Amino acid sequence: MYEELEMFAVIVEQRSLNKASSQLNLSQPALSRKLAKLENEIGVKLFLRVGKRLELTRIGQLTYEYALELRHLHKNYLQTVAEFTATGRASLTIGASLTTLQTTLPDLIQILTASHPEIDIKAVTGKTHEIITYVREHKVDLGIIASSIDDSALHCSPLFEDHLLLVLPSNHDMAHKKGLSIGDLNGLPMILFSRGTWYRLLTDELFEKHRLAPDVRMEIDSFEAILRLLHTCRAATLLPKSYMRRELMEDNDVIALSIRELEETKRTTSLIHADPARLSPSVRDCIREIEARYS
Repeated sequence: MYEELEMFAVIVEQRSLNKASSQLNLSQPALSRKLAKLENEIGVKLFLRVGKRLELTRIGQLTYEYALELRHLHKNYLQTVAEFTATGRASLTIGASLTTLQTTLPDLIQILTASHPEIDIKAVTGKTHEIITYVREHKVDLGIIASSIDDSALHCSPLFEDHLLLVLPSNHDMAHKKGLSIGDLNGLPMILFSRGTWYRLLTDELFEKHRLAPDVRMEIDSFEAILRLLHTCRAATLLPKSYMRRELMEDNDVIALSIRELEETKRTTSLIHADPARLSPSVRDCIREIEARYS
Protein backbone atom coordinates (compact mmCIF):
# COMPACT_ATOMS: atom_id res chain seq x y z
CA MET A 1 0.00 0.00 0.00
CA TYR A 2 3.05 2.27 0.24
CA GLU A 3 2.83 3.36 -3.41
CA GLU A 4 -0.87 4.19 -3.08
CA LEU A 5 -0.26 6.25 0.06
CA GLU A 6 2.63 8.09 -1.58
CA MET A 7 0.34 8.85 -4.52
CA PHE A 8 -2.30 10.15 -2.10
CA ALA A 9 0.30 12.37 -0.35
CA VAL A 10 1.30 13.90 -3.70
CA ILE A 11 -2.35 14.70 -4.47
CA VAL A 12 -2.68 16.42 -1.07
CA GLU A 13 0.52 18.41 -1.60
CA GLN A 14 -0.36 19.44 -5.16
CA ARG A 15 -3.98 20.21 -4.19
CA SER A 16 -5.03 19.11 -7.64
CA LEU A 17 -5.50 15.81 -9.46
CA ASN A 18 -4.25 17.45 -12.64
CA LYS A 19 -0.98 18.70 -11.09
CA ALA A 20 -0.49 15.43 -9.19
CA SER A 21 -1.02 13.34 -12.34
CA SER A 22 1.62 15.40 -14.11
CA GLN A 23 4.13 14.93 -11.27
CA LEU A 24 3.41 11.20 -11.03
CA ASN A 25 3.49 10.79 -14.82
CA LEU A 26 -0.01 9.30 -14.87
CA SER A 27 -3.09 10.27 -16.77
CA GLN A 28 -5.75 11.98 -14.66
CA PRO A 29 -8.31 9.17 -15.22
CA ALA A 30 -5.72 6.59 -14.12
CA LEU A 31 -4.93 8.63 -11.02
CA SER A 32 -8.63 8.98 -10.21
CA ARG A 33 -9.05 5.20 -10.46
CA LYS A 34 -6.11 4.62 -8.13
CA LEU A 35 -7.51 7.10 -5.62
CA ALA A 36 -10.94 5.44 -5.77
CA LYS A 37 -9.29 2.04 -5.21
CA LEU A 38 -7.43 3.38 -2.14
CA GLU A 39 -10.65 4.83 -0.71
CA ASN A 40 -12.38 1.47 -1.28
CA GLU A 41 -9.58 -0.38 0.50
CA ILE A 42 -9.70 1.97 3.50
CA GLY A 43 -13.50 2.05 3.44
CA VAL A 44 -13.95 5.82 3.73
CA LYS A 45 -13.73 8.92 1.58
CA LEU A 46 -10.40 10.75 1.84
CA PHE A 47 -11.48 13.92 0.03
CA LEU A 48 -14.56 16.07 -0.16
CA ARG A 49 -14.93 17.50 -3.63
CA VAL A 50 -16.04 21.15 -3.33
CA GLY A 51 -16.33 22.45 -6.87
CA LYS A 52 -12.89 22.02 -8.37
CA ARG A 53 -11.22 21.95 -4.94
CA LEU A 54 -10.27 18.86 -2.95
CA GLU A 55 -10.69 19.13 0.80
CA LEU A 56 -9.39 16.45 3.15
CA THR A 57 -11.85 14.62 5.36
CA ARG A 58 -10.85 13.92 8.96
CA ILE A 59 -9.75 10.41 7.96
CA GLY A 60 -8.03 11.94 4.94
CA GLN A 61 -5.95 14.13 7.27
CA LEU A 62 -5.02 11.13 9.44
CA THR A 63 -4.14 9.16 6.30
CA TYR A 64 -1.93 11.99 5.05
CA GLU A 65 -0.06 12.15 8.36
CA TYR A 66 0.41 8.37 8.20
CA ALA A 67 1.65 8.64 4.60
CA LEU A 68 4.24 11.23 5.68
CA GLU A 69 5.50 8.91 8.43
CA LEU A 70 5.77 6.05 5.94
CA ARG A 71 7.62 8.32 3.51
CA HIS A 72 10.12 9.25 6.21
CA LEU A 73 10.55 5.63 7.34
CA HIS A 74 10.97 4.46 3.77
CA LYS A 75 13.63 7.09 3.16
CA ASN A 76 15.47 6.07 6.35
CA TYR A 77 15.21 2.41 5.41
CA LEU A 78 16.68 2.99 1.96
CA GLN A 79 19.44 5.14 3.44
CA THR A 80 20.28 2.48 6.05
CA VAL A 81 20.37 -0.26 3.41
CA ALA A 82 22.56 1.90 1.17
CA GLU A 83 24.96 2.67 4.01
CA PHE A 84 25.20 -0.96 5.08
CA THR A 85 25.60 -2.18 1.50
CA ALA A 86 28.38 0.33 0.86
CA THR A 87 30.26 0.01 4.14
CA GLY A 88 28.92 -3.03 5.98
CA ARG A 89 27.87 -0.67 8.79
CA ALA A 90 24.65 0.80 10.17
CA SER A 91 24.19 4.04 12.12
CA LEU A 92 22.49 5.12 15.34
CA THR A 93 21.91 8.73 16.36
CA ILE A 94 21.28 9.39 20.05
CA GLY A 95 19.90 12.66 21.37
CA ALA A 96 21.07 13.52 24.90
CA SER A 97 19.95 16.33 27.17
CA LEU A 98 22.75 18.44 28.63
CA THR A 99 22.64 16.59 31.95
CA THR A 100 22.54 13.05 30.54
CA LEU A 101 25.34 14.01 28.14
CA GLN A 102 27.62 14.20 31.16
CA THR A 103 26.15 11.46 33.34
CA THR A 104 24.66 8.66 31.23
CA LEU A 105 25.61 8.99 27.57
CA PRO A 106 29.35 8.14 27.83
CA ASP A 107 28.63 4.77 29.48
CA LEU A 108 25.88 3.95 26.98
CA ILE A 109 28.08 4.71 23.99
CA GLN A 110 30.85 2.55 25.45
CA ILE A 111 28.43 -0.33 26.02
CA LEU A 112 26.80 -0.12 22.59
CA THR A 113 30.12 0.29 20.78
CA ALA A 114 31.46 -2.84 22.45
CA SER A 115 28.39 -4.97 21.66
CA HIS A 116 27.63 -3.50 18.21
CA PRO A 117 30.95 -2.66 16.53
CA GLU A 118 29.16 -2.60 13.15
CA ILE A 119 27.09 0.47 14.19
CA ASP A 120 28.39 4.01 13.82
CA ILE A 121 27.05 5.93 16.82
CA LYS A 122 26.43 9.67 16.62
CA ALA A 123 25.21 12.01 19.34
CA VAL A 124 23.17 15.21 19.27
CA THR A 125 22.81 17.34 22.39
CA GLY A 126 20.30 19.92 23.51
CA LYS A 127 17.87 20.86 26.23
CA THR A 128 15.27 18.28 27.23
CA HIS A 129 12.43 19.80 25.19
CA GLU A 130 14.72 19.97 22.16
CA ILE A 131 15.63 16.27 22.43
CA ILE A 132 11.94 15.35 22.69
CA THR A 133 11.26 17.32 19.50
CA TYR A 134 14.21 15.68 17.72
CA VAL A 135 12.86 12.21 18.55
CA ARG A 136 9.30 13.16 17.57
CA GLU A 137 10.52 14.55 14.24
CA HIS A 138 12.79 11.52 13.64
CA LYS A 139 15.91 13.66 13.63
CA VAL A 140 17.45 11.21 16.12
CA ASP A 141 16.73 7.50 16.62
CA LEU A 142 16.35 7.68 20.38
CA GLY A 143 16.79 10.14 23.23
CA ILE A 144 18.16 10.06 26.76
CA ILE A 145 16.57 12.68 29.03
CA ALA A 146 16.68 13.38 32.76
CA SER A 147 12.91 13.27 33.21
CA SER A 148 9.89 11.16 32.26
CA ILE A 149 7.29 12.29 29.75
CA ASP A 150 3.73 11.46 28.73
CA ASP A 151 3.58 11.82 24.96
CA SER A 152 1.19 9.76 22.83
CA ALA A 153 3.63 9.87 19.91
CA LEU A 154 6.60 8.48 21.86
CA HIS A 155 7.55 5.57 24.08
CA CYS A 156 9.19 6.49 27.39
CA SER A 157 11.13 3.82 29.32
CA PRO A 158 12.36 4.78 32.82
CA LEU A 159 15.99 3.73 33.31
CA PHE A 160 16.89 4.86 36.83
CA GLU A 161 16.14 7.46 39.49
CA ASP A 162 18.62 10.16 40.39
CA HIS A 163 18.91 12.87 43.03
CA LEU A 164 21.28 15.65 44.05
CA LEU A 165 24.28 15.39 46.35
CA LEU A 166 26.22 18.14 48.13
CA VAL A 167 29.79 18.06 46.79
CA LEU A 168 32.63 19.74 48.69
CA PRO A 169 36.44 19.89 48.62
CA SER A 170 37.71 17.27 51.07
CA ASN A 171 39.30 20.00 53.20
CA HIS A 172 36.20 22.21 53.31
CA ASP A 173 35.03 23.36 56.75
CA MET A 174 31.71 21.55 56.24
CA ALA A 175 33.22 18.35 54.85
CA HIS A 176 33.12 16.49 58.15
CA LYS A 177 30.39 18.41 59.94
CA LYS A 178 27.94 16.14 61.72
CA GLY A 179 24.20 16.45 61.17
CA LEU A 180 24.23 18.57 58.03
CA SER A 181 20.84 20.02 57.12
CA ILE A 182 19.50 21.83 54.08
CA GLY A 183 19.77 25.09 56.01
CA ASP A 184 23.56 24.80 55.91
CA LEU A 185 23.42 25.72 52.22
CA ASN A 186 22.17 29.22 53.02
CA GLY A 187 24.97 31.71 52.24
CA LEU A 188 27.31 28.89 51.21
CA PRO A 189 29.73 29.79 48.38
CA MET A 190 28.66 27.62 45.45
CA ILE A 191 29.34 26.94 41.79
CA LEU A 192 26.13 26.05 39.98
CA PHE A 193 25.25 24.60 36.62
CA SER A 194 24.15 27.08 33.96
CA ARG A 195 20.52 28.13 33.73
CA GLY A 196 18.01 26.63 31.31
CA THR A 197 18.26 22.90 32.08
CA TRP A 198 16.01 20.71 34.25
CA TYR A 199 18.98 20.25 36.60
CA ARG A 200 19.34 23.97 37.27
CA LEU A 201 15.56 24.38 37.53
CA LEU A 202 15.55 21.61 40.10
CA THR A 203 18.30 23.37 42.05
CA ASP A 204 16.51 26.72 41.96
CA GLU A 205 13.23 25.11 43.04
CA LEU A 206 15.06 23.56 46.00
CA PHE A 207 16.49 26.93 47.05
CA GLU A 208 13.12 28.62 46.73
CA LYS A 209 11.27 25.90 48.62
CA HIS A 210 13.63 26.12 51.60
CA ARG A 211 14.20 29.89 51.31
CA LEU A 212 17.92 29.50 50.70
CA ALA A 213 20.22 32.16 49.25
CA PRO A 214 23.61 30.58 48.51
CA ASP A 215 26.55 32.73 47.48
CA VAL A 216 26.71 31.80 43.79
CA ARG A 217 30.29 32.40 42.62
CA MET A 218 30.06 30.90 39.11
CA GLU A 219 27.61 29.31 36.69
CA ILE A 220 29.16 26.73 34.34
CA ASP A 221 27.65 24.20 31.92
CA SER A 222 30.23 21.47 32.57
CA PHE A 223 30.17 19.15 35.57
CA GLU A 224 33.86 18.39 35.05
CA ALA A 225 34.79 22.07 35.12
CA ILE A 226 32.72 22.62 38.26
CA LEU A 227 34.54 19.81 40.07
CA ARG A 228 37.95 21.12 39.05
CA LEU A 229 37.14 24.60 40.35
CA LEU A 230 35.77 23.66 43.76
CA HIS A 231 39.17 23.73 45.49
CA THR A 232 40.25 26.92 43.75
CA CYS A 233 37.07 28.77 44.72
CA ARG A 234 36.66 27.12 48.14
CA ALA A 235 33.11 26.44 47.06
CA ALA A 236 30.51 23.68 47.11
CA THR A 237 28.10 22.46 44.45
CA LEU A 238 25.09 20.21 43.89
CA LEU A 239 25.56 17.41 41.38
CA PRO A 240 23.51 14.35 40.35
CA LYS A 241 24.33 11.16 42.21
CA SER A 242 24.71 9.32 38.89
CA TYR A 243 27.67 11.52 38.00
CA MET A 244 29.60 11.20 41.26
CA ARG A 245 31.73 8.14 40.64
CA ARG A 246 34.43 7.17 43.12
CA GLU A 247 37.31 7.78 40.70
CA LEU A 248 36.03 11.27 39.92
CA MET A 249 35.92 12.16 43.60
CA GLU A 250 39.41 10.77 44.15
CA ASP A 251 40.86 12.57 41.13
CA ASN A 252 39.38 15.91 42.21
CA ASP A 253 39.84 15.39 45.97
CA VAL A 254 36.18 16.03 46.78
CA ILE A 255 33.52 14.29 48.84
CA ALA A 256 29.80 13.88 48.19
CA LEU A 257 27.35 14.18 51.07
CA SER A 258 23.69 13.28 51.23
CA ILE A 259 21.10 15.48 52.94
CA ARG A 260 17.53 14.31 53.44
CA GLU A 261 16.01 17.15 51.45
CA LEU A 262 18.44 16.49 48.59
CA GLU A 263 17.38 12.84 48.48
CA GLU A 264 13.84 14.09 47.79
CA THR A 265 14.96 15.87 44.60
CA LYS A 266 14.33 12.76 42.55
CA ARG A 267 14.33 12.73 38.77
CA THR A 268 13.94 9.73 36.48
CA THR A 269 16.38 9.35 33.60
CA SER A 270 14.45 7.90 30.66
CA LEU A 271 14.92 6.47 27.21
CA ILE A 272 12.50 7.88 24.62
CA HIS A 273 11.85 6.68 21.08
CA ALA A 274 9.18 6.27 18.43
CA ASP A 275 7.08 3.12 17.94
CA PRO A 276 9.60 0.24 17.80
CA ALA A 277 7.73 -1.26 14.84
CA ARG A 278 8.76 1.78 12.82
CA LEU A 279 12.43 1.63 13.78
CA SER A 280 15.20 -0.31 12.09
CA PRO A 281 16.20 -3.70 13.54
CA SER A 282 19.58 -2.33 14.67
CA VAL A 283 17.92 0.52 16.58
CA ARG A 284 15.45 -1.91 18.19
CA ASP A 285 18.38 -4.09 19.28
CA CYS A 286 20.06 -1.09 20.90
CA ILE A 287 16.85 -0.12 22.71
CA ARG A 288 16.46 -3.63 24.12
CA GLU A 289 20.08 -3.63 25.25
CA ILE A 290 19.78 -0.25 26.98
CA GLU A 291 16.58 -1.28 28.76
CA ALA A 292 18.16 -4.56 29.87
CA ARG A 293 21.23 -2.72 31.14
CA TYR A 294 19.15 -0.74 33.64
CA SER A 295 16.36 -3.23 34.40
